[in-house]
Amino acid sequence: MAVAIIMEFDGSTLEQYDEINKKMGLTPGGPGPAGSISHWATATDKGFQVTDVWESREQFDTFAQEKIGPLSMELGFAAPPKLTFHEVHNYLTSNTDSLRTSVPARQ
Repeated sequence: MAVAIIMEFDGSTLEQYDEINKKMGLTPGGPGPAGSISHWATATDKGFQVTDVWESREQFDTFAQEKIGPLSMELGFAAPPKLTFHEVHNYLTSNTDSLRTSVPARQ
């Protein structure tokens, strides 16, 4: 079953977010890791927040343990994220061709 995860990274920055994505080989507007359905990030008053939808909790947990955790520690994130999980009843996919022309890649 698909799962949505809200990750709140208090005390960390979007610059650190960009760096962790770079180390994972992920590019803005590009494909996500295997098992990821959608992903977006935004600044908050306390740091930044990431909202993901994954095909399963197990796939997210594996990715978090193998990538997010170790790399966030390496990059000096202030603390582990606060995680909130939601079972997904339904999700829609986007037309990636129109997305690529409407969302500019960040340099």
